[in-house]
Amino acid sequence: MTDAVPLRQRLLSIDALRGLVILFMLLDHVRETFLLHRQVSDPMNIDSTEPALFISRTLAHLCAPVFVLLTGLSAWLYGQKYQGRRDVSAFLFKRGLFLVVLEFTLVNFAWTFQLPPSVIYMQVIWAIGVSMLALAALVWLPRAFLVGVALVIIGGHNLLDGLHFAPGSALQNLWAILHERGWIDVSDTLRLRTTYPVLPWIGVIALGYGLGPWFANGMPPAVRQRYLWLSGAGALIGFWVLRAFNGYGEKPWQAYDNGVQTLMSFFNVTKYPPSLLFLALTLGVGLLLLLAFERAGHKRWIGVLATFGAAPMFFYLLHLYVLKILYVVCVALFGLNQGKYFGFEGIGAIWLVALVLPIALYWPVQWFAELKARRRDIAWLKYL
Repeated sequence: MTDAVPLRQRLLSIDALRGLVILFMLLDHVRETFLLHRQVSDPMNIDSTEPALFISRTLAHLCAPVFVLLTGLSAWLYGQKYQGRRDVSAFLFKRGLFLVVLEFTLVNFAWTFQLPPSVIYMQVIWAIGVSMLALAALVWLPRAFLVGVALVIIGGHNLLDGLHFAPGSALQNLWAILHERGWIDVSDTLRLRTTYPVLPWIGVIALGYGLGPWFANGMPPAVRQRYLWLSGAGALIGFWVLRAFNGYGEKPWQAYDNGVQTLMSFFNVTKYPPSLLFLALTLGVGLLLLLAFERAGHKRWIGVLATFGAAPMFFYLLHLYVLKILYVVCVALFGLNQGKYFGFEGIGAIWLVALVLPIALYWPVQWFAELKARRRDIAWLKYL
């Protein structure tokens, strides 16, 4: 049976989903730029977080899990296009190192505008880079074993939540990188903040790679779409059951007098590191969105989202520097109106900026995506 959904359409759905979560990421980074005086905890404090802010932050929860899952899936597709696992492993190793260096340099500078830095934040680009380095080794495993390892990590890492090591010890530093957010003192003038502990993300990228054969040329679209539906719905049912009974791997939710707050508490899950329930919720939604985008075909809005998703690293760097420059300009024009920060009064202005910025950034991103597709002879472009 031939594949009724061409490869390009399947890749379009992947790029469109990546583009959607990039826009959610933009919303969250606008919040982090212009609402610094209203920082949220992890998980959020329902008593002090209004619904609009909660929704903004919760939408952003989709970003990292979906992006890391699609990175693993894209790695499998890369192997089908080139020479299999050897090329995939080499590419993952080189690009993983590239992302780690990028996080420590251009990305960190975009957040701090400090040179030399006193703090380096090891955030999502770092986590993706290290996960790619791990996947470079994991791709040599049989697929069933690799998927098994991914599920064990995703489902079992919360068993390690009670494991701690003495502050400042070598094991504590390693544990801060793998599973427990913390600080690593490099010198008297430099500290590392392990914002994204990497162990669960290694499980997610491995799972994405394991899903790759669903997108093979010989896979009937009806079968692939059934797999996406069953896995996405299954993850959400698993989330609902575990969460309803305040099960494993997450802080309990509470019933409030206000139904909205009760619902917020139910969906208030831990990202740093991502709990099993966090990943079940976000990956379940992500898989169902991927199914919907494939079924949507070549709609115009799918193409717009896919443009953002086709040049994700370029967009990531571009939007960080644009936001930082906007913040500096606002401070120069209006001063520090929120204590030691410049900030907006409410979440409405955050949403407005997050709606306007994609329009302004679309054309440079489109230009770079077209350049990347056209100039395959420029090797370094594929790393962005």
